[in-house]
Amino acid sequence: MTQTAIGPFDVKVTSQGDNFGDPLLNRMLLDKQYHGDLQAIGMGQMLTAGTAVKGSGAYVAIEKVSGALKGREGTFILQHTGTMNQNKPDLMIVVVPDSGTAELAGIVGKMKINLAPDGKHSYELEYTLPSN
Repeated sequence: MTQTAIGPFDVKVTSQGDNFGDPLLNRMLLDKQYHGDLQAIGMGQMLTAGTAVKGSGAYVAIEKVSGALKGREGTFILQHTGTMNQNKPDLMIVVVPDSGTAELAGIVGKMKINLAPDGKHSYELEYTLPSN
């Protein structure tokens, strides 16, 4: 049965400054704190590409999430793929198959990220887990 976990999260993005001499490329470290149904930290790396057109670009990221999902402890990995087409976002975040550990072994799912007008981030994780 599909379940939904929701809550806010905080994110710190740190540029690594190694853009290979091209200001449109960048590599960044992700440091997230999830709250709500997912009490966890997320650590990862993101590659970004801008374009000459403001509001267009892309990113990919891999993030390891460690903590508790509605009380079940373990880890899993998220794969992010995002594009911006003249300020229109298209974002896909999926749980990497077979990446769940401990009580999160077997997790399957996808995540949506919402950005409120005040700049606050929140998530919605739709997932399934094997029965206990």
